[in-house]
Amino acid sequence: MTNQISNTRLQTVDSATLKQWLDHNQVILIDVREPSEYAAERIDGARLVPLSKLDINQIPFGGDKDIVLQCQTGNRSGQAAQQLLNSGIETVTHLEGGLNVWKQRGYPTRIDRNAPISINRQVQITAGTLVVVGTILGAFVSPSFLIISGFVGAGLVFSGITNTCVMGTLLAKLPYNQVR
Repeated sequence: MTNQISNTRLQTVDSATLKQWLDHNQVILIDVREPSEYAAERIDGARLVPLSKLDINQIPFGGDKDIVLQCQTGNRSGQAAQQLLNSGIETVTHLEGGLNVWKQRGYPTRIDRNAPISINRQVQITAGTLVVVGTILGAFVSPSFLIISGFVGAGLVFSGITNTCVMGTLLAKLPYNQVR
């Protein structure tokens, strides 16, 4: 069932209701995650429109089906919904809890084991590597290299506070993270 949130035009739908809607071909599901995430695992029938490249013209409004936005946790789909509301769309619905809750409820996903690893894991690997390299170079070559570790740490704090990730955005643009 759809719930109105705090007197806004942003609505949420739970996994059970979305599953029924999809089974009856009543909605169009838009996945706003990055291409590599979508390639690795997705709800069957979802269409990819990444938040990082969100264009209202890519979303098929105006047909006989409602649109539901979805991401991994509900955070990015909420951001995408807000962008659509700001562009003049009257109401926008997104999946509460995203793909994580969908899977917790036991609903199926389409998995591609050959897809690139998730952007989140790529960020963790890259940030961790930069911190380790900066610390080793700082200890054995010159203390000036410690600035690498400090810069990465500051970036992670900024990401946590602002709920954005510059490193993730940059990694998502790499060729191996693009869906072919």
